[in-house]
Amino acid sequence: MHLDAKIPSGPIEKKWDTRRFELKLVNPANKRKYRVIVVGTGLAGGSAAATLAELGYHVDAFCFQDSPRRAHSIAAQGGINAAKNYQGDGDSIYRLFYDTVKGGDFRSREANVYRLAQVSVEIIDQCVAQGVPFAREYGGTLDNRSFGGAQVSRTFYARGQTGQQLLIGCYQALERQVDAGRVRMYPRTEMLDVVVIDGHAKGIVTRDLVTGKLQRHYADAVVLATGGYGNVFYLSTNAKNCNVTAAFRAYRRGALFANPCFTQIHPTCIPVSGDYQSKLTLMSESLRNDGRIWVPAKKGDQRAPGQIPEPERDYYLERKYPSFGNLAPRDIASRAAKEACDDGRGIGPGGLGVYLDFADAIQRLGEDEVRSRYGNLFHMYEKITGENPYKVPMRIYPAVHYTMGGLWVDYHLQSTIPGLFVLGEANFSDHGANRLGASALMQGLADGYFVIPYTLGDYLAGQKAGKADTTHAAFAEVENEVRARLQRLLDVNGSRSVDSFHRELGKLMWEECGMARDAAGLQRALDRIPALREEFWGDVRVPGDSADFNQELEKAGRVADFMEFAELMCLDALTRDESCGGHFRTEHQTDDGEAVRDDANFTHVSAWEYKGYGERPVEQREPLVFENVKLAVRSYK
Repeated sequence: MHLDAKIPSGPIEKKWDTRRFELKLVNPANKRKYRVIVVGTGLAGGSAAATLAELGYHVDAFCFQDSPRRAHSIAAQGGINAAKNYQGDGDSIYRLFYDTVKGGDFRSREANVYRLAQVSVEIIDQCVAQGVPFAREYGGTLDNRSFGGAQVSRTFYARGQTGQQLLIGCYQALERQVDAGRVRMYPRTEMLDVVVIDGHAKGIVTRDLVTGKLQRHYADAVVLATGGYGNVFYLSTNAKNCNVTAAFRAYRRGALFANPCFTQIHPTCIPVSGDYQSKLTLMSESLRNDGRIWVPAKKGDQRAPGQIPEPERDYYLERKYPSFGNLAPRDIASRAAKEACDDGRGIGPGGLGVYLDFADAIQRLGEDEVRSRYGNLFHMYEKITGENPYKVPMRIYPAVHYTMGGLWVDYHLQSTIPGLFVLGEANFSDHGANRLGASALMQGLADGYFVIPYTLGDYLAGQKAGKADTTHAAFAEVENEVRARLQRLLDVNGSRSVDSFHRELGKLMWEECGMARDAAGLQRALDRIPALREEFWGDVRVPGDSADFNQELEKAGRVADFMEFAELMCLDALTRDESCGGHFRTEHQTDDGEAVRDDANFTHVSAWEYKGYGERPVEQREPLVFENVKLAVRSYK
């Protein structure tokens, strides 16, 4: 299979303008003839649905929450990047492009990243026009703060609830189209498969999560914006219901899955407190602007933090990375925290924690100013831990947060199934091997507001509207497969809960394919996962039936997909015999613990082709060409 990324020719700063002119158009009268399915209504899906409907297309939008307002995008607290250079501190579109390519450890596609930086400036204007209450300086201009991996202030924010405020703006635009009759919303509805007719994506099969009814939905194109797969680790910062099912079912229908091993560990999460937990809580990276990270300098020092004097503290990020300090990129900051804890200098239960200390900031700025910047985050931390971060340092530890891998897409955001487009975290395209903070919101809104309206039109211009409908034999075949799969889960009637299997899989993945990986551990996981999968299908207990509200059945279907996806993820990690970004192979590191890339053999995207249940997938490669950024050792020192 040849992977054609459809990257435009010419200078990188002209590629997107050139392509927009080259794309075929659908005239306004004809747009009303086409129907588009959008799965997922977070920032990527919600902005896409609203914008496509505004243009005149009929849109069917699906989410498994009771409202688009509950999409996981609300959990992105810290901010959104844009190259506005309001601070006059040297930022530019090119610098944002460069920082993002470097932050991804040179494993992303240049053209996509430059376009992301280019449209970032438009995103802020769009959101301000929608009424998003970004923080402002005294003079009334929008404020910015710094984030990891950058030496400029380019992150726009709304206190510690930026994702929520952006989603409200997006939601208002979406509901306007619902009221106009151009968007039909399907809440509490889960996509369970893609329908492919004559090689093109033409619909989906869904399950109503309240009634259990299976439904067929036809469209002229399908857009997936269903987020990432971090919950394969069981414990992550993702909402409990986040899953891989939509993307994985598309993979099984012929969409290639790219770089699944590229997962991000976030350095500022509240540490695990017990086996009873089903998820972890993220403390926004924005806290690293004013908080200083440290551990005791001596091993085993369990004194209260206030009793440890300054000379006996190790501000290890400031020591190791003086140019970036506490704003080192997430992968580097996470590994540094693990290194300190592995050295016996961790704090809290089990020694799995480090301090994030605001004493200096409170002394420098005053408690009122710190409260105005981070008050809701401090309140959340105190509610969870019972500790007042204005008085004692926060305790944090790395945890699974974001996934850079996803379905392979070309420059048009189209997968290897024509007519199936993939946006936001569900695709692989922009972040390489590590995402810089405040870039997830940027990508989701760029894809939905400013890219898919152009590229989807180019595809639809070559398609006859309403060429088939839900009576087509392909819909019946897919629906029968979905029904049989659900019934198979119910028929097992075993002795173990769905969560017990998910927890065991997650622990295995964290130990063998988590923050640090090696060939032996990955092979152990690859040996264990098929056996665990067979145990799951032989002993899982799913009570109830499919024709009703049944959350255990929902979970079982998602965990069954994780059982297969985990094997793909470990295979990809084993095949990529280098360290890069969040993919840290312990065999490939410098003497002081920095990642060592292998540009001669791995400057490519690994895109995996499904070959059947239990069969080894086939790796396809898209070479990455760097013409505008010179490949270099990634250093933040």
